[in-house]
Amino acid sequence: MNNNRGRYPPGNGTGRGAPPHPDYQPYGQQPQNHQQFQQQQQWRRAQLPGNANEVQNTTSSQPPVPSNDHKFSGSVTLSGGQDWKATLKLPPPDTRYQTADVTATKGNEFEDYFLKRDLLKGIYEKGFEKPSPIQEESIPIALTGSDILARAKNGTGKTGAFCIPLLEKIDPNTNVIQAMILVPTRELALQTSQVCKELSKYLNIQVMVTTGGTSLRDDIMRLHQPVHLLVGTPGRILDLTKKGVCVLKDCTMLVMDEADKLLSAEFQPSLEELIQFLPENRQLLMFSATFPVTVKAFKDRHLRKPYVINLMDQLTLMGVTQYYAFVEERQKVHCLNTLFSKLQINQSIIFCNSVNRVELLAKKITELGYSCFYIHAKMVQDHRNRVGRSGRFGHLGLAVNLVTYEDRFKMCQTEQELGTEIKPIPSQIDQAIYCQ
Repeated sequence: MNNNRGRYPPGNGTGRGAPPHPDYQPYGQQPQNHQQFQQQQQWRRAQLPGNANEVQNTTSSQPPVPSNDHKFSGSVTLSGGQDWKATLKLPPPDTRYQTADVTATKGNEFEDYFLKRDLLKGIYEKGFEKPSPIQEESIPIALTGSDILARAKNGTGKTGAFCIPLLEKIDPNTNVIQAMILVPTRELALQTSQVCKELSKYLNIQVMVTTGGTSLRDDIMRLHQPVHLLVGTPGRILDLTKKGVCVLKDCTMLVMDEADKLLSAEFQPSLEELIQFLPENRQLLMFSATFPVTVKAFKDRHLRKPYVINLMDQLTLMGVTQYYAFVEERQKVHCLNTLFSKLQINQSIIFCNSVNRVELLAKKITELGYSCFYIHAKMVQDHRNRVGRSGRFGHLGLAVNLVTYEDRFKMCQTEQELGTEIKPIPSQIDQAIYCQ
């Protein structure tokens, strides 16, 4: 893909959010010669904790010789001559096809942001190879302390876009809550906290997750131990804060993931009250796939000159193909059975519009001989904790909408709102569905 956008820093030029940020110089204003530029880069690396004795000798007029280690470029050599990346326990490379949602980058590397060495180790061992577009835009701006209002598709690396700068800025030697991530659901809280723990496994940062539906007593006991990063739902965190157990006076970083849902009528009162416990010098990062009117109103009240990022040319993921099949209600199970046999599906998620329908459909699918699990809001939390998603991080997925005669107007409305076309299911499968 031909990508003419400049590299880090973000926000310069057109098409990627707000005007240039005051803390950045436009790309291209480097020192005049290669040697001076290399020396400046090495000097900046030397200022990072743990890197003072690990920087290459910058007096040589020759640029560093690239190593053959893995697939990384621009290696940094330890004083003993050993490449630090050679000690990493990298997962197998992901060779699956990825869409432009995550590949249309400026060409930055995670090392361009001068992150802590131990954080870089966690990033690479997590399997993150290069920053995605939303990470390229968000990470350097978040590191300056500016507020951010970011709009990007789900499944394009938003979690890393805010977790990485938070973990970089947290001081593990100060045993107070320094950062908080708010999410609308228990499952997302668990997933986000797990990502934070994996990225920070060399940093000694204590991550805690708390949500409704779990033991309040256990959370209270946990908060008597050191916690640096708190991940959870607004209602539970507010409850703990009002009890005086969760102390947020030193929490200077707040992330709102899926901000549009957090600002719904269900969560907004708790959220507004919770923000009052934060210090005045807080940094607020808002991430969402959609920005309804409630998001703008909240931004105007609480964000200070936010840096705006909008990577939403279209709402749906490029890698997820949308189809529909017109069926009668009684045909739906047969239709699913046909799809499973014709498309050779290994894994799938089926969304229903009621709790009863979820349980009934799961029973029917099991009777057809397929392995099936179900999840809904009325289940106990332990049974809800195994969750999957499709089309993540630029990979491919397929969505099939089973539409009845009564649903046809809703489908047209969905197409208009998302700005996308939902195609009829291929004819060979369509015939198999209707020929009973």
